[in-house]
Amino acid sequence: MPVFRWVLAVGLVLIGCSLGVYLAAPGYPELRQVELTVLNESADGTCTVRWADPFGQGEREGPYRCDPERDPILKAPYYDEGSGLGRDSGFVLTEGADRGDLYELDQDGGPGDKLIRISDALVAVGLLVTIVGLVGGNIRAVARASGVSPRVMRRARLLSDAAEAVAVDHQRAVEAVRAAWAPLHRELVDDRLARLPVARLRWAVRGRPGAGEWEQVGIRSVRDVLGAGAWELGRLPGVGPRAAGRAVAAARRISDRLDATAAVRVDPDRPEPRTTALLVALQVLVEGGAAARRTAVAGRALAERLEPLLADAEPCGGYREMLRAGPDRRRLARESVALLRAELAEAARGGLADRFTQTSVDLLRGQNSDAAGLAARVDFDARPAEYRRVLVAVTGHGIVTAD
Repeated sequence: MPVFRWVLAVGLVLIGCSLGVYLAAPGYPELRQVELTVLNESADGTCTVRWADPFGQGEREGPYRCDPERDPILKAPYYDEGSGLGRDSGFVLTEGADRGDLYELDQDGGPGDKLIRISDALVAVGLLVTIVGLVGGNIRAVARASGVSPRVMRRARLLSDAAEAVAVDHQRAVEAVRAAWAPLHRELVDDRLARLPVARLRWAVRGRPGAGEWEQVGIRSVRDVLGAGAWELGRLPGVGPRAAGRAVAAARRISDRLDATAAVRVDPDRPEPRTTALLVALQVLVEGGAAARRTAVAGRALAERLEPLLADAEPCGGYREMLRAGPDRRRLARESVALLRAELAEAARGGLADRFTQTSVDLLRGQNSDAAGLAARVDFDARPAEYRRVLVAVTGHGIVTAD
């Protein structure tokens, strides 16, 4: 509950009420100061005085309460020893029917003074309550904002970004190898399927028509069978849907075996653009070696650990966010920051940030020039086994051979 917020609100309300009461109190009348001649004076200050009416009614006399604490030199007989008169100052009204009459400042003891006293009491209490609300609220705000760690959050985000980047860069390098390898591999498999005569599938049809009759309608190889499909084969005289389905299934099994065993042919002495592109893509992973793969795996794992922690610790990124969060959210944020500190310490001990950055630089190194292609072919000729190993690891099947 925002207790001090309500305390502050009560204090402001009291101050507002004080202002309202003060405005409702009657104001003091307009006065003018005049000199008073004291005709006689008692010890308690009760006097009879004479004054000159400033509004043209001549000199006037009347009772007045003089200031008993004024300097004795102004009192009789010290002021005028010959006449025994004293001297004082006072105020007369300047408007209304009583204009020119004496006015004593302490004579208003009615509702006006009472309202003023109430207003003073309200403003005093209101200021006290407001101060309590402000001080208590700020103390509570400091307590609520404890645990704010923008530096930890910033370091954790940078580490997470670097970890995610190295994983993405390694995956991009792997995809580049697959993209360069796939058309070469597919072309090799298609070429071998095209060289396999359709007679290899005659057993699947279990009878006629023979291979010669298939060739007359353009079905000459296993690749043609796969291209035609079961529906087209089923339209051939004497084949039927079931036999056509068996033939296509047999062709697919042959294609799968070739796909698993076919090896892309690479000859460094006879460069070809597509095989050169494959070697260039492979060289990035070969140069990085197993260390680059391990770094990418570690980066992916670290990013997956840091991402939920950063989300839970978000309020600790700034005081405003921390103050807006609820108690449970703040507690979770502080716990997550503690875990982030542990992850940062572990990463610092292992030098992960530098490894992530350097590996990303190595994986993103541009190699699209002719010189890069030549370097890749020379490197492949020097260590073909490494290229074979990397290609098998990336594609899952198929090897690179120089034969």
